[in-house]
Amino acid sequence: MSSGGPEPDPVDWSGIDWSDLDGSVLDEYILGAPREFTQTDLVERTGQDGEEAHRLWRALGFPDPDPGERVFTRFDVEAAQAVARLSEQWLPDAAVREAVARAVAQSMSRLAEWQVGMLAQIVAARVGELRPREAARLAADVLPDLERLQSYVWRRHMAAVASRWIAGAADANPDEVRADTWPMSVGFADMVGFTRTTRRRSMGELSEMIERFGAVTGEVIADGRGRIVKTVGDEVLFVTEHPADAAAIALGLRDRVAAEPSLPQLRIGLAHGMVLTRYGDVYGEVVNIAARLTSEARPDTALVDEEMHDVLRDDPRFDLRRISPRTTRGYSHLKAWVLRANA
Repeated sequence: MSSGGPEPDPVDWSGIDWSDLDGSVLDEYILGAPREFTQTDLVERTGQDGEEAHRLWRALGFPDPDPGERVFTRFDVEAAQAVARLSEQWLPDAAVREAVARAVAQSMSRLAEWQVGMLAQIVAARVGELRPREAARLAADVLPDLERLQSYVWRRHMAAVASRWIAGAADANPDEVRADTWPMSVGFADMVGFTRTTRRRSMGELSEMIERFGAVTGEVIADGRGRIVKTVGDEVLFVTEHPADAAAIALGLRDRVAAEPSLPQLRIGLAHGMVLTRYGDVYGEVVNIAARLTSEARPDTALVDEEMHDVLRDDPRFDLRRISPRTTRGYSHLKAWVLRANA
């Protein structure tokens, strides 16, 4: 994150002789082993169905290799064997296995994009001191620590989700709850005029703004016992188990972002009700209503739906002011209240 000083000069890569760095060498640094098996070899060694192996590979976000092309390492074989074991014990439905593969791939792909950018900065910092092969090796040496950190963070999140699941099961109506359907409060927070703002800022300033937005929203939502579902460009989608937590997060986001000179104001929409949770994302009418309220909110304002209002109206921390019904895509008379903190 920028400290507010001048941006560093961009690294000049033009004078570097990249022929010193063979692609297969970098590949082995990252994958940890040479590519020595074809897809046919992989299927034979793991006992997988060949067609399903193709589908799972595509679900992970990779194109099918050419016949005879040596794409896979011994670690791919071990991973495929683990998938076979999971399929027998936990994921007997092929469609579910593909959906799980897609969900994991989408998360890992975004993480990999960010990490490669970070590794490129490590290499860039040593340009002029090391040859490309040596610099790439330096970056690859970071990978084991990144892998251990990812495993640690994953386990912490698993523990947190399990705790929320148990608490939610205890509070919810057992007739309404299924393994993937829960009462939740859903919130969207959207930066006002983001497209216009990006046209006025340099790439460095845009990077700083996005990073600052992620840092502020992540901190406020975590402190409020919420969970970020995803960030899409200028918008963050979050959920909580309790409407009061979502309301406090919304007001906290509004106030924190308003105090950040590098960030535009927010529009925020909140809704509460039964939500379908699937592979880390959330779906259903509650999500749609929260999105519509966000688009209808004025800058620096949070709107809540009727379900949120009914839960919060007797909470002394919050003030709710009724506004005229909104007419928005899919809803002709959407009831809404402006959310404020009580003085």
